[in-house]
Order: sequence, then structure tokens, then C-alpha cells
Amino acid sequence: MMELTELLSQAVTLEASDLFIIPGACITVKVENYMRSLTETRLSPEETEKLVRGMYSFARRDFTHLEQEKDDDFSFAIPDVSRFRCNAYIQRGTVAAICRIVKFELPDPQTLGLPNVVMDLANLRSGMVLVTGPAGSGKSTTLACLVDKINSTRSAHIVTIEDPIEYLHRHKRSLVSQREVPNDASSFARALRAALRQAPDVVLLGEMRDQDTISTAITAAETGHLVLSSLHTVGAAKTVDRIVDTFPAEQQSQIRMQLSMVLKAVVSQRLVPTMEDKRISVFEVMTVTPAIQNMIREGRAHQIDNVIYGGSDKNMLSMDNELSRLVREKRITRETALLFASNPETLAKRI
Repeated sequence: MMELTELLSQAVTLEASDLFIIPGACITVKVENYMRSLTETRLSPEETEKLVRGMYSFARRDFTHLEQEKDDDFSFAIPDVSRFRCNAYIQRGTVAAICRIVKFELPDPQTLGLPNVVMDLANLRSGMVLVTGPAGSGKSTTLACLVDKINSTRSAHIVTIEDPIEYLHRHKRSLVSQREVPNDASSFARALRAALRQAPDVVLLGEMRDQDTISTAITAAETGHLVLSSLHTVGAAKTVDRIVDTFPAEQQSQIRMQLSMVLKAVVSQRLVPTMEDKRISVFEVMTVTPAIQNMIREGRAHQIDNVIYGGSDKNMLSMDNELSRLVREKRITRETALLFASNPETLAKRI
């Protein structure tokens, strides 16, 4: 069996996105959305646990976290190789782990195809910007690009709160404090409350997970900070509904009012397979206009899609329009576009 360092190095060389270590299966990597085995023999539970314990050793983390909670998130770095974000878990009584490969260098927005309308959100000085999409769609990468642009162009204090930290930001024109849950802070909500006493200009919250965290994030945005965060939702309207529905019915009217005042934009992204068997990011962008403010405040979030798909605002992008453009450019197939479309029937008529 290959040593852990050799496995991780090979995954990086192959430009894999993830490394899978699961008992009863070969060690596997995902390259351009395809699974590829690195070994010919299947892992025994003992071999798997040895490899996962090696990851904990790299991370200088106590293995009892996994034994007690049955799943655990952590990160580590290997010099001259890469950074890795790992989720270890118990399945069928045995240890398994998935490692996401995170490069040391920060991603290039142009290489990723981030639209200007997304990168321009880094010019905001206050309010809330949310990046949404399914797991593995690149939300953390988009947020890292926004933080790096702020870091490169503004004199500010940026506080990031993540679980775990993915990209390391050097101090450039700004100062960057990076806190990892649970190593540096016991919870997102506690770290966020503390951040408000750390003279921040920008707060990056890795994910808004619960009512307490969302409420504190809205308060931070209300008090003049720029709050960047992510949610596992698809589309602007569903994002608004998800936030509001987190709260009890008697509080939802107040939350809608607060959200309408602080929300500046929602970026929704998907990774879509191309004709070259690669993956490309496709974006939907909603910037909050007075009309959308009224829709949020009055509980008419379902009408937001009509504004986005109207195409009258140059600061907005619709997912279906972007998919249609990629079909015309012969970068994705018609079938792929319809699979990822928000309104497949309407898009089918258009293309």
C-alpha cells in the first residue's frame, strides 16, 4: 500500500478534486468529475484507519474527535504539496475519509471564469453578499477570490471564520485574521459575535448553518460591516426563503424586513460538464434593487426570478441565459443545459 504522502502527492499531480479512502474499495480520486483508482487492491478496514490516523497526525488533531462524534471536519497542509480539507466519518463501523485538494495559491478569477459582475461585489463596503450552490460547486473558491480582491485593493481588517480554513490569505493592503472552528473558536456564532469586537471591516463566514449564526450575521451587516457567506441553496428566491424559514413564524416578518435592508446580492453557481469532459462554473447573480427589496419585505420572494430572468438589469445574470449562451458557444450540450436549467421547458424553446 502506498504511503499517505505519496497518495496525496499523486492526487495533486493528477489535478484531482477529491481523494476517497473507503474500506472495501480501491483508493480513488475524482478527476474532472470521473472516478479513477490509484490502487489495484481494495482497502481493508485496518489499512483505511491507518491512513486516516495519518491525516490526523498531519493535522495535529486528536483522533478521539472522530471516535466521539462519528464524523469530523479538519484541514492540514503538506509542504510543497498542497492543502487538504478532510471529512472523516464512521460507516458500517469502520473509518473512512474524503479529502478535498486545496491549492496553496489563491485561484485566478479569470481562469475560473468569474464574471465581472461577481468580482465587482468586492467593492461593496457594507451589507451581506451570499454565495450559494450545491456542495462542491465552488462556493468557497468564489468567496476566496472576493476576499483576495478586497485584500489587494483596500486598507481594511478582514476576519474569516471557517470550518475548516481552506485558502490561506497573506496580509496585503489589508490585515487578514483567519479563525477555524473548532480549533480557534468553539462555534460559528460565538466567533462571529467576537469578530464584531475585533474592529472588522469585512467578515467572511464560511457557512450560515443555524438560526443563531444567521441572526448574528444579519446584525453584523446592519452595523455597517460587509458580510460574505454561503448557503447550500440553488437560486436567489430559495435562498431568501431558506433564511426566513430558519426562524419561528412570529419572527419571520421582522427577519424579512432586516434582510431586505442588508442583503446586497446573491450569487448562485453550479459546476456543469463541458463537451471536453471538463467542468465549467455557471453563475446566476441577483443584485438587490428597490423592487426586490419590496418583494423580500412583503414575502413575495417567488417573484424574484421574474426580475432576474427579465434581463433588464446589467448587474444581474440568469442561470438559464448563461446556459443558453454556453450552448450557442458549443461549450456544453443542449441536454446538459436542460439538465441544469431552472426552467427547462422555457429554455428548450429558446435553444
